[in-house]
Amino acid sequence: MTDQPLALVVDDDVMVRDVVTRYLDRSGYQVQVAGDGEQAMHAVAGRVPDIVILDLMLPRLGGLEVCRRLRSESADLPIVMLTALGEEEDRVLGLELGADDYVTKPFSPRELVLRVASVLRRSREVPAAREAETAHVTDGDLRVDVLGRRASLGDRALALTVREFDLLAFLVRRPGQVFTRAELLEQVWGWNFGDQSTVTVHVRRLREKIEANPTKPTRIATVWGVGYRYDGHSSP
Repeated sequence: MTDQPLALVVDDDVMVRDVVTRYLDRSGYQVQVAGDGEQAMHAVAGRVPDIVILDLMLPRLGGLEVCRRLRSESADLPIVMLTALGEEEDRVLGLELGADDYVTKPFSPRELVLRVASVLRRSREVPAAREAETAHVTDGDLRVDVLGRRASLGDRALALTVREFDLLAFLVRRPGQVFTRAELLEQVWGWNFGDQSTVTVHVRRLREKIEANPTKPTRIATVWGVGYRYDGHSSP
């Protein structure tokens, strides 16, 4: 048995796989590799990894389809995408399908390892003691168990990705406060740089899961020209 987290690296470029594997290994990860989408799905069926580093441009089964299948089988399996600089549309679609983060090629292997560590840490993170009083939040029929990283709407458990849960937990504990996308990127994602459209995509995905009508949200409000605010309902 080992405490080393298992990372599955999925890329058809042997050089990329070797470099990423080497850096992850140095950082204390076990690494499994797959050269195409079908190999990736077989690998996950054999042993579910702690995190997946997934290239979007794959033979046999594309990265977006792999992401969709992985997310349908496990809402909380962390996924970091690798995308080319010109693939903004695919990158946004990958986030909409449930990827937690992305790194654009060409990338710094050190940055990738830091992003992997950040996503994995947040998937396992226990909230700070100062927030213990809001470890369980109820907002009408929405219930959020921050410590247990579970959320439900009515009688239905919500299938949330790592980032979606982090965003929901952050906002629901701060009703009435307005946050810019840059502030959410820093305080929820832990980034002081990055593409702010990531926040927009995750807000949209979260609305689809907690709003009665996502096109007319009543919980996560858009404050035009500023950012977003959580408007709580009255508890039942």
